[in-house]
Amino acid sequence: MSNPVIRVENLSKKYIIGHQQQEKYTALRDVIANGTRSLGHKLTRRKQAEDPTREEFWALKDVSFEVNQGDRVGIIGRNGAGKSTLLKVLSRIVEPTQGSVRIRGRVSSLLEVGTGFHPELTGRENIFLNGAILGMSKVEIKRKFDEIVAFAEVEKFLDTPVKRYSSGMYVRLAFAVAAHLEPEILIVDEVLAVGDAQFQKKCLGKMEKVGKEGRTVIFVSHNMQAIQSLCEKAIYLKQGQLISLGKCQPVVAQYLTMTGNIDSEIAWKEESAPGNQDFKLTAVRVSSQDGNSGGVYSSKNSLLFEVEFVSSSVHPGLCIGFDLLTQDGFTVLRSYQTDLPPEQTLPVQVGKNRWCCNVPAGLLNAGIYHLAPRIGIHNQYWIVHLDPVVQFEVVLDHGISPFWNSLQGRRRPGAIAPILSWNTQLVATAQTNYDVEQV
Repeated sequence: MSNPVIRVENLSKKYIIGHQQQEKYTALRDVIANGTRSLGHKLTRRKQAEDPTREEFWALKDVSFEVNQGDRVGIIGRNGAGKSTLLKVLSRIVEPTQGSVRIRGRVSSLLEVGTGFHPELTGRENIFLNGAILGMSKVEIKRKFDEIVAFAEVEKFLDTPVKRYSSGMYVRLAFAVAAHLEPEILIVDEVLAVGDAQFQKKCLGKMEKVGKEGRTVIFVSHNMQAIQSLCEKAIYLKQGQLISLGKCQPVVAQYLTMTGNIDSEIAWKEESAPGNQDFKLTAVRVSSQDGNSGGVYSSKNSLLFEVEFVSSSVHPGLCIGFDLLTQDGFTVLRSYQTDLPPEQTLPVQVGKNRWCCNVPAGLLNAGIYHLAPRIGIHNQYWIVHLDPVVQFEVVLDHGISPFWNSLQGRRRPGAIAPILSWNTQLVATAQTNYDVEQV
């Protein structure tokens, strides 16, 4: 029998987007003028849509689902799909425009760096503050205090104001507080991507433990492997609407199939490209050594994964790479340009850069693959952390060997199918004499 702790019915959330037509900033006169215009619209009963400087944007539209006690649910979708808005509604940070949300149990949320923290207070003080916000007594917080500090690994900075913490320290402490103060429902956004790989693994282990204890976990991530390893169910959102809800693996496969670009190439204009003010990712492409860029490649040809970007500065800790995923979301590998020895590492030039990564022929098995760019400052923060942006297919070439030719299109198990070298070695067998005792 189901035991829902979260029930969402016909949930919609609308935002009003203001557009400045000429001025690049908002002055006091604009505030007064906009206020007067808004009052005029109300008095004359004009609709907001008639105002050319205002636009309605539905971040969520008619979303309905239930989450039972103990469920571990992943929420997936492209940037702008409504994932973060949904979490804010579930966390009671924003009110829905339409529909209803019923939640049974204490909710602890980690939606962005610094959520619920007061920057002027120390780490110690913020632990007690967050516990009080969750409705816990001082005795309960003290009982969990040492465990929280040990998990966050911030003992030396416990009495330092958190405004002086690095983003990684901030997230470690925030997650430790959110996960250890015994919430019935734990909600975690992609903020964990700020931490290093070891910390992310630690957090996933803690969330899995929370779920096994009968508490509910809602997890948003662009890492499909993390979603599948942690979650039993998944919700796929697209442009604010619920596309699919069910067991994790088929929902992830549907998402990746609908997300991928079969042309195996995507490009952005520099002004709208993902990145920040110093770095813009302008294109991602897949092609083969023989010049084929059609999206379907023979296993006998090596592949080129191309990353094109514009940089206005040079940062020594810049890591530029990608995740290669199978159709069901399994991460085959992650590669960065920093994997090479220092003397072979490609230098980042100010201006336009185009780097290519070579994937050896015969490495990938037959199947559909997805490429997701991963660009950031080593062990600090992500600059670009996108969903898979291109899709391509590898087909087996049957002229490699008589055995491969006999497969006739059948696929071996596994994500990779390299032809490995084999040799024969003689193994000396020692002869042993046994003495049999006569009875």
